[in-house]
Amino acid sequence: MRALGLDIGTTTISAVVVKADEREIEKAYTISNDSFMQTDLSWEKVQEPEAIMQKVFRLLDEIFECYGDIGMIGLTGQMHGIVYLDRDGRHISPLYTWQDGRGNMPLGDVSLGSPLSEKIQTERIRQKELLSKEERSVCEILEKEYGVKAHTGYGLITHLYNSRKNLVPDGAVRVCTIMDYLGMRLTGRKAPLMHSSNAASLGLYDAEKGCFMTDVLRVAGADPSILPEVTEGFTAIGKYRGVSVSVAIGDNQASFLGSVENASDSILVNMGTGGQISVLSDTYFTAKGIEARPFAAGHYLLAGSSLCGGRAYALLEGFFRSYAEAAGISGVDHYAVMAKLLGEEPLGDALKVNTAFSGTREKPEKRGSVKNIGTGNFTPQALIRGVLEGMADELYKMYKKIEKGLTSPRSRMVASGNGIRKNVHLQRIMSEKFGMSLELAKREEEAAYGAAVSGMIAAGEVTLEEAVGV
Repeated sequence: MRALGLDIGTTTISAVVVKADEREIEKAYTISNDSFMQTDLSWEKVQEPEAIMQKVFRLLDEIFECYGDIGMIGLTGQMHGIVYLDRDGRHISPLYTWQDGRGNMPLGDVSLGSPLSEKIQTERIRQKELLSKEERSVCEILEKEYGVKAHTGYGLITHLYNSRKNLVPDGAVRVCTIMDYLGMRLTGRKAPLMHSSNAASLGLYDAEKGCFMTDVLRVAGADPSILPEVTEGFTAIGKYRGVSVSVAIGDNQASFLGSVENASDSILVNMGTGGQISVLSDTYFTAKGIEARPFAAGHYLLAGSSLCGGRAYALLEGFFRSYAEAAGISGVDHYAVMAKLLGEEPLGDALKVNTAFSGTREKPEKRGSVKNIGTGNFTPQALIRGVLEGMADELYKMYKKIEKGLTSPRSRMVASGNGIRKNVHLQRIMSEKFGMSLELAKREEEAAYGAAVSGMIAAGEVTLEEAVGV
């Protein structure tokens, strides 16, 4: 029997066919997710749900034509974003992605929109009067007025903005993530069942209590009835072509499930466009910049994210490339040149590079810096090394916070993502910075594989303990 894992990423859609008995990937598929919609708003980042669905179903047709013994399907994908659903369980909005910036936009004037019932119209007029001079964003209001720290791109932050601006589509009765929506389309469900990992990614979710903050959502300006039903377990939600489909899980949780086999002594570091560190704990713990994300009943992923992550190194490559092209030099593999320079003996003192080039979750306006510049270290080599050390240092500082919430320290680092897989120098720097042995995750499609494992857990083919050693 085989298991199938599907991962709806922001830029790609991945699938893996896994031999269930051996838990090894037999075939991997990756297609482009070029579904972004053009808008006139620079901060708006939305995708077309139907385009995504059609891509997935074409991929499924190809896979099912090749494999006739698929026994279970697991789902994951990009967290935080939402689509609005009508009473029939069909989308009536774009996918507002995790990159959407409306949560940080000043609310300003509140549009009344189309005619509403007299009661609602009166309330909207009251809101308009209250908010006509509101220059704060939804994120600022939540923190200042209700003591809730949330970030733009989180689904319920998006929904609060849309509610305040009267942008919620007529007929919307539920919200869910794009992978939850795929689960509905596969199984014919009219209402979503959301795993707690995805529920928490929407914001305004109390991970410790395992429930949405409905009171805060209500007083902040949105109707809680739009919230989906939530489960903490890896459970089946229905069938597709007679095959059991499990509830979708967050891509962070799926990557952990697909990468780490000894969670009691390991941390997971991912370096892609962004960077992330995740540690499994049976104790709820948060700190500044650290989230306790639901994993499974009684277990949390203590996670910290660097927004720039591996993109910092890509930005540096672009810096060198633009200079070379201005000098009339083309056709150079600048990553190879950077690696060559890193292999040479370092000269002078190290440059101190802060790689928060895209800000942080807590301070989106923050920017990076380069310090300790002297006549002996103002070199390309020192800058390259400084950027890599800055990337590692961002995550290391997060781990030191996480460590305070652990009952036992960790000694092994599992690394995933192309930003670290393809850079042996970053691997060495990360290992030295953390003082841990580093091993690359066995499988490159970690999230899709983790989704397949979640499907196997839901089907009773494997236990969570067998999967990650908890």
